[in-house]
Amino acid sequence: MLEDKNPQKTSLAELGEFGLIRHITKFFKIHQPSTLKGVGDDAAVLDSSDKQTLVTTDLLIEGVHFDLSYMPLKHLGYKAIIVNLSDVYAMNGEAEQVTVSIAVSNRFSLEAIEELYAGVQLACNTYKVDLIGGDTTSSTKGILISVTAIGTAEKDKVVYRNGAKETDLIVVSGDLGAAYLGLQVLEREKQVFQVDPNNQPDLDNYTYLIERQLKPEARKDVSGLLKELKVKPTSMIDISDGLSSELFHICTQSKVGCKIYEDKLPLDPQVISACEEFELDSTMVALSGGEDYELLFTVPISDFDKIKANPNFSIIGHITAENQGLQLITRANQEIELKAQGWNGLKES
Repeated sequence: MLEDKNPQKTSLAELGEFGLIRHITKFFKIHQPSTLKGVGDDAAVLDSSDKQTLVTTDLLIEGVHFDLSYMPLKHLGYKAIIVNLSDVYAMNGEAEQVTVSIAVSNRFSLEAIEELYAGVQLACNTYKVDLIGGDTTSSTKGILISVTAIGTAEKDKVVYRNGAKETDLIVVSGDLGAAYLGLQVLEREKQVFQVDPNNQPDLDNYTYLIERQLKPEARKDVSGLLKELKVKPTSMIDISDGLSSELFHICTQSKVGCKIYEDKLPLDPQVISACEEFELDSTMVALSGGEDYELLFTVPISDFDKIKANPNFSIIGHITAENQGLQLITRANQEIELKAQGWNGLKES
């Protein structure tokens, strides 16, 4: 399962917990002025400000959230940070610090953990956030990663899920469905490999899909883009569990309904061709796929002219009265009730 081409493997027991922490954090740099003390003491020290503090946390478990047969450890470390930063950006905030805690079994060597933290470090450097702490412990099976992200936002700039109003426009950044299809490609190739280990997969036609699954990016840029356009969202959420699930969150908490239009959903050409190959409905993939880490938000209809021509955004529908429910308008102009069919981390297998 876990391929390590480095013949030298250093047992984690040789370093001990504190030796491991010193080893894997020694190359991390401080990026944020609000970080007075990062790793290396009993607690991190952050400078307080007159801004709102944002805190979010996520848990990633091997066999549930990722499969190391096709997820490189460096990519896993990167993705673990990204999924948390995305939640901060979904509040219209700025991410500043992260903590990373891991539990690992004795099948992982020091070199494997170094690979994981190389991905963490790359994400921290790319998004200019500081690693300020965490924990390491043993696991009886596999690897578990817990990340907490801390950010700030100006008090009048924080955007919640519960602010959508009737007639607001529904907008998404980027495109949808690619991460889910990337997972389908990787799962298929894993099955082929299990039958014939000598088979070398040809993934040239799926590069975008696989990148969206293995190395997603958080939309740090959206807050700045909206500020330039002089647009403040009335509600916002990141698309981690699928578009339909996120729409349910916004509509439920805002006590509104919505209409979204099938022909307005943004799809990459690789998504369309892969859907044909896998015999999947592209609309259902866009609605329920998840892990896109794009931002879904609502804006007043008066901002239509500011948003409509921007290549970063797609207007996919509008907010309606609560009693109208959540509706998908098909290309044939039929209304279909939306169902939240995205990821459910607690469903029975």
